Amino acid sequence: MICKLSSSDFDAILSVVNDAAQAYKSVIPADRWKEPYMPAEEFRQEVEDGVEFYGWTQNSVLIGVMGIQLVRNVTLIRHAYVLTSHQREGIGEKLLKHLLSIARTPVVLVGTWEAAWSAVRFYEKHEFKLVSKEEKNRLLREYWNIPERQVETSVVLKLHTKHPS
Repeated sequence: MICKLSSSDFDAILSVVNDAAQAYKSVIPADRWKEPYMPAEEFRQEVEDGVEFYGWTQNSVLIGVMGIQLVRNVTLIRHAYVLTSHQREGIGEKLLKHLLSIARTPVVLVGTWEAAWSAVRFYEKHEFKLVSKEEKNRLLREYWNIPERQVETSVVLKLHTKHPS
């Protein structure tokens, strides 16, 4: 079941993110990896910056999370993670479809690590298109607040929605 998450879900969200991020440990550049992958203070900052989290629960247990953030004239999909024990069960797809149904901008963007080809393929399967390196650099600097090293090692995928601008 999909539900909007709140501050009371803080620890559960972090648990899902940090468990699921282990799948990317071998593809995230070593100089960008940290333990835990998302510290509590970084997560708090994401929420303060306007990322709204939605989750998939089973038997009252949070299994997957995905964030959505309106930044000026685009919607960003942020922090998409499913517990490693529940990956490949369609949970990410259900969360993504839900977030796309509530996005209200004509453009939705998602950024991920360049070497995370399973994530890239996931978004491409849902009609997102990789942008050029030049556009990627511009978009990451304009809509995300990330270190330059992360800009260098990431990609951006774009989806044009049917929502009016």
